Amino acid sequence: MNYLQFRERWLPIGCFNIYQVRAWNGNFDRTNLTRWQKQGFLCRLRQDWYAFSELTATPMMANYIASKIYSPSYISLQAALSMYGIIPEAVTDITCVTTNRTTAYDNAFGHYTYQTIRSPLFFGYRQVPLERGGCYQMAEPEKALVDLMYLYPQYNTEAEMRELRLDNWWMTKQLDKGKLRHYAALTGMKALANRAELMINTYCND
Repeated sequence: MNYLQFRERWLPIGCFNIYQVRAWNGNFDRTNLTRWQKQGFLCRLRQDWYAFSELTATPMMANYIASKIYSPSYISLQAALSMYGIIPEAVTDITCVTTNRTTAYDNAFGHYTYQTIRSPLFFGYRQVPLERGGCYQMAEPEKALVDLMYLYPQYNTEAEMRELRLDNWWMTKQLDKGKLRHYAALTGMKALANRAELMINTYCND
């Protein structure tokens, strides 16, 4: 098999692992991947996962890869809040939550961090389509805030809530307060529900 044949089959997928390739072609020689990587055609995302180097310039491709190379997961926390314009900082890391163990990966598409949440908290995300086809998973804004409060419980006073520098206009005009309260309640953690109420009172009652 030559590279052009391989590219025609797998480029539409975007990223792939060796097990998918061998399910497609049981005689596939894995050393091809190493050779094509050395030639600059492929980049290694993590163990057994690869993508085409030409896709590094494709909009949102880095987001697409996030939930593919470590599943189940979805983009949340600072990355999601930045994409929604809720925090002022431009976040370069792609921050995700997962029900698996906490880990991180560096590859040509970016730096990925995955933080662990309990299985019952794995909800409140949506599928975001890509122009080239496919989609990636990202928290709804209210769930990204709940995930943040779950993983960073130190934000439990008005002064500490202010340190988050959440956008006042968004919090006042765009935040679905009912959904934030509902998602906080679904965690079953009264302390988190109280912090959600504190967040609302801090930013929405100015």
